Amino acid sequence: MIETTTPPLAALDGYGNVTDLLIARESAAPDHVAFEVEDAGTWRPVTTRAFADEVRALAKGFIAGGVQVGDPIAIMAPTRYEWAVADLAAWFAGAVVVPIYETSSPSQVDAIVADAGVRLAIGGTAEHAALLRDAFAHAPGDALGAWTMDAAASDSLADLVAHGTEVSDDELEARRASATQDDPATIVYTSGTTGEPKGVVLTHRNFLGQVLNIAAAYRDIVREDGNTVIFLPLAHVLARGLQLICLASGMRIAHLADPSTVVATLDTLRPTFLVVVPRVLQKIQTAAAEKAADKGLTRVWEHAVSTAIAWGHRAERIERDGRAPKDLGLALRHRLFEALFYRRLRAVMGGRVGYILSGGAALDADVSLFFRGMGVPVIEGYGLTETTAPLTGNLPGRITSGTVGPPLPGLTVRIGEGGEVLARGVGVFRGYRDPSHDAAAFVDGFFRTGDLGRLDDRGNLILEGRVKDVIVTSNGKTIVPTRWESAVEADPLVSHAVMVGEGKPYLSALLVLDPEQAASVSGASSSSDGGTDIHEVDDPALREHLQRTVDAANALVARSEQVRRFTVILADLEDRGLVTPTMKLKRSVVLDRASDAVAALYA
Repeated sequence: MIETTTPPLAALDGYGNVTDLLIARESAAPDHVAFEVEDAGTWRPVTTRAFADEVRALAKGFIAGGVQVGDPIAIMAPTRYEWAVADLAAWFAGAVVVPIYETSSPSQVDAIVADAGVRLAIGGTAEHAALLRDAFAHAPGDALGAWTMDAAASDSLADLVAHGTEVSDDELEARRASATQDDPATIVYTSGTTGEPKGVVLTHRNFLGQVLNIAAAYRDIVREDGNTVIFLPLAHVLARGLQLICLASGMRIAHLADPSTVVATLDTLRPTFLVVVPRVLQKIQTAAAEKAADKGLTRVWEHAVSTAIAWGHRAERIERDGRAPKDLGLALRHRLFEALFYRRLRAVMGGRVGYILSGGAALDADVSLFFRGMGVPVIEGYGLTETTAPLTGNLPGRITSGTVGPPLPGLTVRIGEGGEVLARGVGVFRGYRDPSHDAAAFVDGFFRTGDLGRLDDRGNLILEGRVKDVIVTSNGKTIVPTRWESAVEADPLVSHAVMVGEGKPYLSALLVLDPEQAASVSGASSSSDGGTDIHEVDDPALREHLQRTVDAANALVARSEQVRRFTVILADLEDRGLVTPTMKLKRSVVLDRASDAVAALYA
């Protein structure tokens, strides 16, 4: 199969722009709780009507502050309720939203503000607002100022709201209705893993098409009596898309700025649905293994894991074939481990999570099967900024681990020349802010994702790596490193695995140590590579452990794809020159900074 399409489930008729999603929800259920907002250690409810009132008040402040139709408004803040208010308020004022990651460097902020032509900016803190003001000073044009979500600071959102009290409801409504489906809604800058960030222009049609179709496809998950916790960065289109889907469908939302507090909060918020990156699932599983080890139950836990994986396989077979052979031994083991481990692990996640959506990186099939087997199915999906978040996704009742599912409603996936994944449909953008990038991004009306993949006989997409990450050795072998790297990264000690070997006689690798594990490694800062922030790690016990990890990964791939030598390194994963805001490693930068370590692998 080289192409598959999923027909749309929702019509966009009757919607002028994204703001109509909130208008429709406010009309249908004004008193329904839309958000839970943390306030002095407690969570207070915010109804749809109260949220809409805050949005209108801030939108009037934007208008009074000089914002015109089509003006870009930047938002640079951690994930929090006020982000949602500012996002919708900008659209109510007829503006275009430009999200900026709160961790962006001053030079990155300057570049985005200048390239997008930002007129007004909102910062999460006074420090963010100061960065934005500095960016205005370096950019051409007249800026309208930078404001902060920090209520105790000067130039707060409350001050901006106060400026808008003279703006009439009629003027606001005219602004709200000014954008059409084909007008820009946001300019989102790519993370820059393979080059400089590019401004992706997404329209109101892109958002409406994705929100309405995904809500229809996942109506059993995204529902009025459900709730979720958003802790992914709202500067990322996935989190914003999820927020709009929940808002339009009535699913209650709570925001967390610090992902490290998520587990401690789940018992209070008790979500029915979560969106995570694979690393979170790996850490949950690892933490459970460590607790079992502390109690001397390592061997028992290993049997519990294998049982859950087998149970997950069985569940998938039942979905696929309608039945599965009876296995009394498996059923008895599953019942035992349900009592010992599974229900307690579900309780750690709040006890009500029905499904988890995993995205942002490849998820190991066994991790997916483990969570499925212990009672929390994982829906793996795939998408890019240019596809307004999800392009494909597994569906309830049709989950196939190891795949990212079929195209979502209204979208088409084609496998192009060389195995590149191509996309077309309602969520696919029309072009970059700089049109000079467009010619290379499209072929025959399809967007070139830059990812390699194939379609199985059921139309599920299986990802196989990045086009630009392909390695050609001196022996002429073409290697896609993703499978090997993903297998090594499943080890909790490894944050990133980078296979190298372009033009070399054999493959080697750089293994980047997980920063949370660095403190326990005695040789973590023993030697620096050429004065850079890359440090080689010299710890025999660590190396012995990782050799077993590398050997296991080698067993999964062909002989020509196996890694002969590796070096363990410690890197500053807070460095935005080395890591993107979405925590993806910039491969070319790593290889450049660790050039001495790479050379030593071939000495």
